[in-house]
Amino acid sequence: MQRDNAQPTFTDASVADLGGPRTAAFLQRCQDLIDWQAMARSIAHLFPPHPQGGRPFWPAVTMLKCVMLQKWFNLSDPQLEEQLRDRISFRRFVGLSLDDATPDETTMVNFRKRLREHGCASTLFDTVVAALRAKGLVLKEGTIVDATIIDAPMGQKRKDDAGLERHTHDSCATYSKNHGTLRHGYKAHIATDTRGMIVDWVFDTAAPHDCNHIDQLTEAERTAVYADSAYSDKQRREQLAARGVLDRIVYKRVRGQEELTARQKAHNTACSKVRAFVEHPRAWMVKMGYTAARYRGLARNALDFALMAIAYDFKRSFALLGRPLTPARSG
Repeated sequence: MQRDNAQPTFTDASVADLGGPRTAAFLQRCQDLIDWQAMARSIAHLFPPHPQGGRPFWPAVTMLKCVMLQKWFNLSDPQLEEQLRDRISFRRFVGLSLDDATPDETTMVNFRKRLREHGCASTLFDTVVAALRAKGLVLKEGTIVDATIIDAPMGQKRKDDAGLERHTHDSCATYSKNHGTLRHGYKAHIATDTRGMIVDWVFDTAAPHDCNHIDQLTEAERTAVYADSAYSDKQRREQLAARGVLDRIVYKRVRGQEELTARQKAHNTACSKVRAFVEHPRAWMVKMGYTAARYRGLARNALDFALMAIAYDFKRSFALLGRPLTPARSG
């Protein structure tokens, strides 16, 4: 049974103009440009009716907006609950009147648990990308692939209630060397279009090499594939050529080659101008506080990354609205 939020009252109307103008303008844009109902429909099966009664659940749109607020404003569950109680603009955005109750931090934990247990990370992301494609905000001029390590805490020894010593180490996180530095955590593999919109992702442990997922992320690409030299592979280049896909993977020196040829250097320079767009998502996520894994376990962190990717795509789409659709091209 779904909880029915109260209708706006006279008090709500009297404070409608209060709050920061920039935040209010941003949230109004989110309200107008995002198809919240389509997102809610994609996870409607998580909230079946309860003919025997039971505790009413919050509307899916309300919960989805709460999750996006967390990503856009870098809020933890307790911080979100506090902000929803304190900020009129946040309450209005998620559909709460001043007389409504407020979703608490446990509600957010349970909502993410439902999403995770039903495998809805990809469902939500694919729904969002399809909507953005329909608006012409995702280009079909090529796919850029990259991977980034998401560090996880090393953990520490603690004694439980029974006095037994246990370690808080995340057993799912693994090790990888990055530019000679040993890193511990996970690895996010992303594919973007040629303007930096994330169109696909794979979240894995840190140990597997970057190239393990590029073929999966580009299997539907029919125009061009951009990637750095970590993905350089003779067989991969031949496969792209056989599919009629432009090879825009950066060259690296092979065994016995002292330096790249002039043609390879020119190729790399041209590719880098477009490949730089794949750095935008990670830069935005770091700016929003996503500098390390927030949870323990692959599934929890994969869902968290998917929600970050959705939040990024929405913000990026706002910036791209009204811009020319022709991207920079490599030679």
